Formats: sequence, C-alpha cells, structure tokens
Amino acid sequence: MAPKFSYLLTTFLLLLFSIQLFIAQSEDHEGKTLKFLQSLKEVIKGQNVVGLNKVKKHLRKFGYYPSDDTNNLTDDFDDHLDSALKTYQKFYQLQVTGYLDSATIKNMMIPRCGVPDITNVTSSSIPTSSSHHKSKMFHMVSHYDFPEGTPRWPSSKYQLTYTFRSGVQSPNEEDMRSACSQAFQRWASVSQFSFQEAPAGSQADILIGFYRGDHGDEEPFDGPGMVLAHSFPPQDGRFHYDADEDWSSNPNMNQMDLESVAVHEIGHLLGLAHSQDSNAIMYATIPPGLIKRELTQDDIDGIHALYRN
Repeated sequence: MAPKFSYLLTTFLLLLFSIQLFIAQSEDHEGKTLKFLQSLKEVIKGQNVVGLNKVKKHLRKFGYYPSDDTNNLTDDFDDHLDSALKTYQKFYQLQVTGYLDSATIKNMMIPRCGVPDITNVTSSSIPTSSSHHKSKMFHMVSHYDFPEGTPRWPSSKYQLTYTFRSGVQSPNEEDMRSACSQAFQRWASVSQFSFQEAPAGSQADILIGFYRGDHGDEEPFDGPGMVLAHSFPPQDGRFHYDADEDWSSNPNMNQMDLESVAVHEIGHLLGLAHSQDSNAIMYATIPPGLIKRELTQDDIDGIHALYRN
C-alpha cells in the first residue's frame, strides 16, 4: 500500500511542478514582452535604442512595412519607423504621435489575429464599397476592407464544406467543433453561403485545427499572449488556432473565446480583411475574456459588398 501511495504522491508532485513551470513560462513570456515595450516608451525619432528593430519587425508582420524590407530593420528610430507608427496609430484611431506612447503600447499588447492589417487594396477600390454610403435612416462610415486582389469564392462554391485536422493534440477539440459550427451559421445567416461539416479525413473546402510554433504555412505562431489565430483568403481554406493560448467556450478574464475568434477568422476565409471599426467582428484585436460573437452592420455590409449581386 505504501509504495503505491508514494508513487501517486510523486506523480502528483511532478504534475503540480509541470503546471507551475508552464504558468511561470507563460507569465515570463508576456511579462518580458510588456517590459520590453515599456522600456521604449517615449523614444523619439533620431534616437538609436536597442529593441527598436523588434518593434519594426512587429509592424512589418502586420503590414506596416513592405514584407521584403530587411535593410531598415535596425535599432534606429528613422523615418521608416516614424511613418509606420503613424500609419498604425491612424489605423487604430489612436492619437497620431509617431512614437511609442502609452496608448500605442497598450494597443500593441492586446491579443490579435495574425493576418496583416494593411493590404494594397482598400474598400475604396470596390465600386459598391465607398467610404460613405447610405442606409435607410442615416449615412454611415464604412470601415471594412478586402485583401490585395480582392479574392472571393465563385458562385459555384457558395456551399462550402469544412473539416478539422489539428497539428497537435488539444483538449479543446470538441469545444472548437461546436464553436466553429455556430460561427459558420452567423455568416450563413447574412450571406449566400451555407456550410456543411465533412467527415473526418475527407476532402473539404475549409480545414480547421490547432497548431503551435512553426507549423509549415510560413506564418509561425509566437506562443501565448499575442497572435491567437490566422486564416487565409479564398480559396485557400486554412484556419489555424494557436494551441499555446488558453482557449475556452466560456472564457474567464484570462482566457480567449473560441467562437469569437472563429467568427473573425471565417470572415477572412470568405474574403474580408481587417476593419477599422472597433465594434466589428473583423477588428484585429480582442482582449482576453471578451465574448464578441455578433456580426455588426459593418461586417454585414462588407460581405454584401464583396459578394454583391
């Protein structure tokens, strides 16, 4: 009896140690990131400060630098960084200061989608998607956008199939299936699309799963605390959750909501880019604990403009 008890106690202590180590590593990752950005607060153009190259890489990842620009990713606060920060601040409707003020740092720390914010094609390129258009009661500013080239599904593919195939084992698989099913229905209710789950292992238009780190799509995940998920425009069909995040279908203040992120990523799968409307599903960031599942008028107008009759 005693050896069995000793074995169970040892196993429990090892499990407890592993959990504490994981929590500590996660907190250390997020803490270092926050401390790193705070150390650059109020740095201005003309200075050379260690770490500014990381800010530039962050801004490049989300579309504020050309993706092939590697010559200017130094620790110099140069014209390129000044311009990129101003574009970032304008996109998120922050005060346009051109430096890392408190509001900009705070915004950069909010967990977000891994899809870039800025593309070469804007909503103004689409004839039916003007910057101002009329509703029944009033004029409303549109903030939705489309990726470069305005990719979309052809009318012959409005009945889309989806299936699940993860690169890593995850305890949230069933929650993910339920969350995605509900998220698909939200888009189906406002568009011409219908969505049907295909049997496991079969071919489907959309493939959804949990992945971590470098998982073969040239868009590696960064561990807990920043990029939550990413997906690809039509007709690619890939939608990946970052398995290192703390996911839930009923999130507490430190968890991310599976369905909220699914609704957002499905918008990308259908051809929408990020919106500048902070209330829209297609807004790039979402804080932990927030449940944000309902499509807004901006989201609906965007999908209608993209698939106009």
